[in-house]
Amino acid sequence: MSSTLHPMLNVAIKAARAAGALINRAALDVESVRIAQKQVNDFVTEVDQAAEKTIIDTLLSAYPGHGILAEETGQQFGAKDSDFVWIIDPLDGTTNFIHGMPVYCVSIALAVKGKIEHAVVYDPSRNNLFTATRGRGAFLNDRRIRVSKRAQMRDCLVITGFPFRQGDNFKAHMAMVTDVMPRVAGVRQSGSAALDLAYVAAGFSDGFFHTGLSIWDVAAGSLLITEAGGLVGNFTGEADFLEQRECMAGNPRVYGNLVTVLGKYSKFAGAGEKAGVRQALAEDGGEEAPAEPTAPASDEQA
Repeated sequence: MSSTLHPMLNVAIKAARAAGALINRAALDVESVRIAQKQVNDFVTEVDQAAEKTIIDTLLSAYPGHGILAEETGQQFGAKDSDFVWIIDPLDGTTNFIHGMPVYCVSIALAVKGKIEHAVVYDPSRNNLFTATRGRGAFLNDRRIRVSKRAQMRDCLVITGFPFRQGDNFKAHMAMVTDVMPRVAGVRQSGSAALDLAYVAAGFSDGFFHTGLSIWDVAAGSLLITEAGGLVGNFTGEADFLEQRECMAGNPRVYGNLVTVLGKYSKFAGAGEKAGVRQALAEDGGEEAPAEPTAPASDEQA
């Protein structure tokens, strides 16, 4: 760990690397890992649980008065009324992990009075460490990163994630993909939203959109994006998005273009836009547009 980094970020890096080492050991014999199903197509493993415990123990050993919001254990640990809350996804991309596909990461963010101040996204299979502290920039390992400079949508690579849970509005999502795909150079899906956001921050891709995500999927990645010079918010471009279950990010030009294309699919779109989406989906034999926002469920990015 570096003495030039903020002490809280250093502790988060220590926790992420410890969890990553545990994940890497388990990946050597992934077929022996015990798996449970939280709901259809939504998995949790003993590795998720062990990694989360390692992270929580490391953080609370250094800061016992801080709060915890973790994917598997919620707010069971830490102080319940602290202004400092660690937001943890111990293994974002569990479905990839259990299939032996090395696209997953550890995500840790620290919110202070509701604002994300420090972020770590660690890819253990590649030993890539993405970090950010508010006002100090974003980094991949020891290199400063910036979002891409591409301005034309036709040149851009955009990442999304496909709905996978029962009740998800698959038809609406496919309508969004259908709107975006002809405008860009390519659309990709990785299975790890936190890593997707880190890749946008590093300029590896130019934009990102996804529905159904929880705060632990996007908290760390959101700070990486803004500290790398990008924008992140909901589909209408509002920055207060962390618990709204829709997320969009990109360099400023791409972000603005995505708002134009995808804003009508937002839960916060105007009534006329929503009606137009519902009519288009009905004509295509699809489902209705999403209802008004509801409280986020406890689920993970698969």
